Amino acid sequence: MDKKGLRGNQSATVDDKGRLKVPTAFKAIIEGQYGSELYLTSLTGESLRIYPMSVWLEVEARLEAMPSMHPARRKFLDRTSYFGQLGEFDAQGRVSIPWRLRDAAGMTGEVDVLGQINFLEVWNHERKAAAIDRDKLTDLDWDALSQFKV
Repeated sequence: MDKKGLRGNQSATVDDKGRLKVPTAFKAIIEGQYGSELYLTSLTGESLRIYPMSVWLEVEARLEAMPSMHPARRKFLDRTSYFGQLGEFDAQGRVSIPWRLRDAAGMTGEVDVLGQINFLEVWNHERKAAAIDRDKLTDLDWDALSQFKV
């Protein structure tokens, strides 16, 4: 099977009950390659990350290689656990966003769903537009990307 990455940006809506209707193209790739089990979390509370469970398990395996008391590991796990929740697509292709994260990230109404190769990132539209404007690519960024031939 030809592996397809999650890429691009699609608009979606978070309903009054906090459910995100995942765009059909993204849902099809996730279910086709990874199944329907998900881990929903955030690193900062500004956005939602939707990981296929097998991808999240790979992240956890890499974290297990770090000493359990390493400050970066603890901070990462504190945040991803605080905002985190197991999830699954319902029959209509929706996922429930944890209330704590929905509140912190301003997840209501129209949102942007961005493909990040093997997970999705969901942003309040206005917040993402402001972040793109604020976080310009610098010469250091371009140098780092060129090291990976991007």
